Amino acid sequence: MSTEATTSQILEAAGEVFAEKGFKDATAREICKRAHVNLAAINYHFGDKERLYLESVKNARQLIEADVPLPELSDASTPTEKLESFIYTLVRRLFNPRSPAWQHRLILREIMEPSKACEEMVQESFSPFMERLKQIIAEMTGDALPRHAVQQLCFSVIGQCVYYRAHERVVEMMVSATDRKKHYRPDALAAHITQFSAAAIQAYASITEKS
Repeated sequence: MSTEATTSQILEAAGEVFAEKGFKDATAREICKRAHVNLAAINYHFGDKERLYLESVKNARQLIEADVPLPELSDASTPTEKLESFIYTLVRRLFNPRSPAWQHRLILREIMEPSKACEEMVQESFSPFMERLKQIIAEMTGDALPRHAVQQLCFSVIGQCVYYRAHERVVEMMVSATDRKKHYRPDALAAHITQFSAAAIQAYASITEKS
């Protein structure tokens, strides 16, 4: 097996184990067993368990992003159309049926219990992603809002999207299967979040300007 193939195999196995057990409880022995490699492979390819964890989180994020890349936006697009495109991209990433469940579980676990891996994720992915949303909201509000208000609106939009993934089991307990099938599919959720967010942003900007 090539070095690249071995590395990929270890990363996938490690991602699964870290997602299930977290960094502390995951063992190199279990990861190597699942990857079908000898116990020395982790040190050889990654140096240590911490580096493997950092690379596993990065690998999960990159796989999710590569499968659903950010769309190219036309200058002719309205700010609301840009917001819709942003939200659809995020929701599709969160609910992509092609993405193994462990990828999202690992990312969410890291967000809930941040480590150095989360710092890298914020710098390399989350911050650029949020900057795009800030630009869209600034365009929607005509640059009328202070920086902190734009940031809070960004978190409000993203929080809606992430809620349905992070609390998927709770939603299943509270919403009937019929309603979930009709109104909680990714495209339906994205449409709802877009409509709600666009109206809320415009109303918020109007209230803030008058205050």
